[in-house]
Amino acid sequence: MPTRNRGLQLLVFVVGAASLGAEIAAARLLAPWFGASTIVWANTIATVLVALSIGYALGGRLADRNPTIRGVSRIVLAAGVLLAVVPYAGDPFLHASVDAFAHLSVGVFLGSLVGVGVLVAVPVLLLGMVSPYAVRLSVAELRDTGRMTGRLYAISTVGSLVGTFLAALLLIPVVGTRRTFLIFALSLTLVAIPGLVRGRIPALVAPLVILVLIALPEGIVKSSSAAGKVIWERQTEYQYARVIQGADGQRTLELNEGQAIHSIYDPGSYLVGGYWDDMLVSPFTGSHRPSSVAILGSAAGTTARALGHYFPGVRVDAVELDPDVTQVGRELFDLRGRNVHTHTADARPWLETSTRKYDAILVDAYRQPYIPFYLATREFFALARQHLSPGGVIAVNVGHPEASDALEKVLSATIRADFGAGHVWRDPVDATNTVLIATTGATNPATALQEAALPDAVRNVADATAQRLRPALPGGTVYTDDRAPVEWLVDLSLAQVAEEHHR
Repeated sequence: MPTRNRGLQLLVFVVGAASLGAEIAAARLLAPWFGASTIVWANTIATVLVALSIGYALGGRLADRNPTIRGVSRIVLAAGVLLAVVPYAGDPFLHASVDAFAHLSVGVFLGSLVGVGVLVAVPVLLLGMVSPYAVRLSVAELRDTGRMTGRLYAISTVGSLVGTFLAALLLIPVVGTRRTFLIFALSLTLVAIPGLVRGRIPALVAPLVILVLIALPEGIVKSSSAAGKVIWERQTEYQYARVIQGADGQRTLELNEGQAIHSIYDPGSYLVGGYWDDMLVSPFTGSHRPSSVAILGSAAGTTARALGHYFPGVRVDAVELDPDVTQVGRELFDLRGRNVHTHTADARPWLETSTRKYDAILVDAYRQPYIPFYLATREFFALARQHLSPGGVIAVNVGHPEASDALEKVLSATIRADFGAGHVWRDPVDATNTVLIATTGATNPATALQEAALPDAVRNVADATAQRLRPALPGGTVYTDDRAPVEWLVDLSLAQVAEEHHR
């Protein structure tokens, strides 16, 4: 086999690996800002496919005009350099995208589509140009066209498989998203150098610069906040997280660029205001005093900490997907209690494997602005009911756009489908949070709260909650595991709210 063909095949293999590796890394780059929903993945995949398609067409034309190894090597070098820029351009650009998402309420669909398009479309387009270029350079005679085309596309596909698994299983977990982009960029610039016969020395600058960037420490992702001093921050396995401390010492946990506050810590106090206090008293809306509570989506443990303090005899199983968030809860949010047990797990799989029954299950698992679809279906609420003791309750925090009740109605209808009419109640805590409470017993939850024996500090919270409790809103579609378009529902709600504000 000619040496030139071997070099082209190596080039095609690395380009295939970088194309799919960049797609996996791009979805990871978007996740802290827009989540990892099917919408975000669809936008990422669609952008990559469109960019590759355009690249194939342009590459074929350019190959006919300039069929040289130097020409294709320049394309690969340019793609590598642009791919190295992506993680550095990503932070400021995605930050701006999130601001637009918050102020214009354009929805995750448009926000993530623009985000992935701007960041990776051009380097992926350049990578798409390589395959037809390589075919043109490899075919010496017409009779070899089919054989060489099939071989090169097979090599490219194998490279794509290697890039996919390398990014997902090794690079992103071990070295992080930024270095994953840089490693693929480095591999592209290295395989491009042999083809740049006359410009080999200048071409060495690109991989050398990328090597320096790989060696640099990760550094601090963000540095300040208008709400106070950033005392902790981390790009975790699942999201960007930071802790803000105000002048009064209050600490708040913000996830994904502060789209929402997920935990609050007030020194010397266990009541923090907002829906956390309502979740604290919701276990007492059942038929009997609770002895065990499960919290699905505990974050840094605001509710778990309060339960552990006021009701030390109650077993609390606090389930949180992100171990870094649980750890910062212990370190900075006073997450402790002799009967508080933390679990690092996804909420529904954890509940599936649990053998315990609980007097109350509290659901507060969000990747703003969405609740995971599999925690909003009839099958999930049926599973939760199976893990409730007789007379037990489930409480769900429903975060929603202001003045929008679409998500609340859907969740109410879905819960009602399993718990029955007359057993689902709503507590409109504030403009963007409603706590839904479903009971398995016949006791009126407001009456149960008013009659519960509670510490004096909690009594006012319970009385205020009891005053607000009303039967759940009628209407809404029942969601199932097969069909639960949570993302579309929330995006439409955001658009409708934005339209109302603009009138």
